[in-house]
Amino acid sequence: MKIKADQLAAQLNKKSSQIYLVSGDEPLIVEESCDLIRAQLKKDGFDEREVLHVETGFKWEYLLECANALSLFSDKRLIEIRLGSQKINKAASKILQEYIKYAPAENTLLLIGDKLDGGAKKSAWYKSIEQQGCIVEIWPIESAQLPLWLKKRAAAQNLTLEPDAIAILCDRIEGNLLAAKQELDKLLLLQGDTPLSADDIISAVADSSRYDVFSLMDAIIFRQSERSLKILQVLRQEAVEPTIILWAISREIRLLHELKTGLSQGQSYESLCSKLRVWGKKKQSLQQAATRQSFDSLESMLRQCASVDQIIKGMKTGDHWLQITDMALSLSGSQLPLNQIN
Repeated sequence: MKIKADQLAAQLNKKSSQIYLVSGDEPLIVEESCDLIRAQLKKDGFDEREVLHVETGFKWEYLLECANALSLFSDKRLIEIRLGSQKINKAASKILQEYIKYAPAENTLLLIGDKLDGGAKKSAWYKSIEQQGCIVEIWPIESAQLPLWLKKRAAAQNLTLEPDAIAILCDRIEGNLLAAKQELDKLLLLQGDTPLSADDIISAVADSSRYDVFSLMDAIIFRQSERSLKILQVLRQEAVEPTIILWAISREIRLLHELKTGLSQGQSYESLCSKLRVWGKKKQSLQQAATRQSFDSLESMLRQCASVDQIIKGMKTGDHWLQITDMALSLSGSQLPLNQIN
């Protein structure tokens, strides 16, 4: 069985499973989902909990030893395996499938991991859990979904926010759900008889936007010029090395050049995406960007990248941040002149 995180509580109320897999790249939702499972198992009499961390050298045979060992303290036990980013190889897969096949009724297994790739989801161990256990897939909260997520979460805490306050809060904590939780907890202390306003949020909430070079490239490719400028400003304030940002931008320019070259040679876009490892939502946006940019503009930006590299290394005079911003705006399709950039 495979369910979403918001379906977990209802599922636990119906019937608990002997095997759970919780995976995804939103730490807050992953941890809260695991907390729900632990709390329900605690009610069901699982008083003992053993935590195993899968690291280099971890021996999966210990899972079977652990499952068969008699407990001195409780009749029921939760075995929690934290995978992190580790992949389950063939040997581990066989052991895991053996456990699933002969899982003792007095044990519950909880596997916790980062987002799984397509290969893992096609594996025998994954399918075994899907058939006999419960898989909770955690998906990121998209920007468009964030206001409703915040509204529901605030309501669950008996916290009332005005629409403008939610908008301000979304802007301040963009992409960081852990920060959102912390800020809502803090705002509970401010809640009076009236809903919190935008001014209340502005005075109380720190800017906790989680930005990195990958967020920057997403904003550029999705033609979000204003967001690109904001991310660049945050990266600069956080003293991120300009060489890292330049590397990301030049890589994207070369990718667009390869896509455009392949399309001009009559290759299908799908085969190009497969070859160049372009997946998901970026496929359409990159295709539009490749069509939007000419060969001359892309080659000009590659030469500009080389020039910026020389400026950063002190081999040439100039403002590398201004040049980086210029390329970011050009790639995102903005025609904003350099003299209007703060």
